[in-house]
Amino acid sequence: MKIAITGKGGVGKTTLSAILSHLYASEGKRVIAVDADPDANLAAALGVPLEAAAKVRPLAEMSDLIEERMGARPGKSGGVFKLNPKVDDIPEECGYRFNNILLLVTGKSKEAASGCYCPENVFLRRLLKHLVVDRHEIVIVDMEAGIEHLTRGTTEAVDAFIVVVEPGQRSIQTANTVKEMAKGLGVKRVFVVANKVRGEDDLGFIRRLLPDAHILGSISFSHDIMESDIAGVTPFTIRGAVADVSKIKEALERSTG
Repeated sequence: MKIAITGKGGVGKTTLSAILSHLYASEGKRVIAVDADPDANLAAALGVPLEAAAKVRPLAEMSDLIEERMGARPGKSGGVFKLNPKVDDIPEECGYRFNNILLLVTGKSKEAASGCYCPENVFLRRLLKHLVVDRHEIVIVDMEAGIEHLTRGTTEAVDAFIVVVEPGQRSIQTANTVKEMAKGLGVKRVFVVANKVRGEDDLGFIRRLLPDAHILGSISFSHDIMESDIAGVTPFTIRGAVADVSKIKEALERSTG
């Protein structure tokens, strides 16, 4: 199962990514959890200890590694560099493993937008394609509000592209934009998960504004999730949230099986 999760900032995509990662890992499956959001906080949501999380460097900032693999120094647009660098050993070399989960943090180029044709972004795209296309683990990618990190060759291999929304106009607008972008890259399965839902009225609002969406399920609004974020504790400790995501996971597996 290869899953990409996106949505407007703050909607809860990292919460969903973390709980899904733990659920699959608890079944004995090996999971690669990829934090591809520049505002990286998947480590905290997974429950990685602070001292360990501080040692997980974003790949985009590993200038020596990128130069070694690409043949060009990061920060330089254009020029000549490898288009198919060796990346199959990167996960174990640069990630942090605990239980059955391997955490990777991609980071983002500070010099250019993610669509830039520069060594670090070509490197990150190649790595993501390798993880999604070539690896046999469960791969869960916590993305920013878009799909710039992905290429057509990657998206075609993604089993599920999940857009997390909350009851609100801006969240729905982002979801519609992302759905169109995904369609343009050939994504076959686009799903929606509703988060911070206070009741049937909120679900009805989302269904009205996304009438064609395949909604996998919802996560109830929870002060406990907010408190866990403040305390730096994984939401996998919150019984209600885990129950909600377990149902979403079951719906996902039925829809992709």
